[in-house]
Amino acid sequence: MKKVLIISDNPTLSIGFLTFIRSTEHDTENFVFKCSAGSEIAMSEALDFPISSVKVKTDFPTIISNHNLVISLHCKQLFPKELVGSVRCINVHPGLNPFNRGWFPQVFSILNGLPTGATIHEIDERLDHGNIIAQKEVPNFKWDTSIDIYNRVLEAELELIRQHLPSILNGSYTTIAPSTEGNVNLKKDFNELCKLDLTKKQTVSETIDLLRALTHGTYQNAYFIDPESGEQIYVSVQLNRKK
Repeated sequence: MKKVLIISDNPTLSIGFLTFIRSTEHDTENFVFKCSAGSEIAMSEALDFPISSVKVKTDFPTIISNHNLVISLHCKQLFPKELVGSVRCINVHPGLNPFNRGWFPQVFSILNGLPTGATIHEIDERLDHGNIIAQKEVPNFKWDTSIDIYNRVLEAELELIRQHLPSILNGSYTTIAPSTEGNVNLKKDFNELCKLDLTKKQTVSETIDLLRALTHGTYQNAYFIDPESGEQIYVSVQLNRKK
């Protein structure tokens, strides 16, 4: 019997996924967990058993031979056409497709006002583009920073996993095509946002939105270069709603 391959670089989703599997009649021995290179330590510590890495771009022949279902839980890798054309591949994505496909959807939702949420979809050759199995929108409040929305999205993803994993495993789910092509944001687009232009003219509202979009817990994202010292100065924002 071929085992289900789970490729994840997100400890929270992986723990939630494994917890749900253990609570059902499914045998955990039928699931193999892998991650991208560089995530081995974090994933192994989170799941409390050794997790090795896989490179889907070159390891797809082995994946095709050993698995008939691959589930991506925030996997950072783009699946090659040879893999998605031979094995059923499913992605749990932290965005409301087709809006803000690609990297850090909640960041760009703050900036462009497009909806955000969680989507489970089939993987095709294009980034976050395949037919949709299930999705759930989450709110985006003016007092949210990136991590506030992201944590809300994680909860929505875990809810969708609990609701739809049984049908995904047995292949009984139905899909719908995305309503439009939507838009795509790449990692380079995010990196360009992080370097603040001190001479740029914009409204206070636009500035607040940019800073809250780039504030994600302890991550050092937004920065500017001190014109006198040349040092890189990091910036984050704290928003407190009056209750």
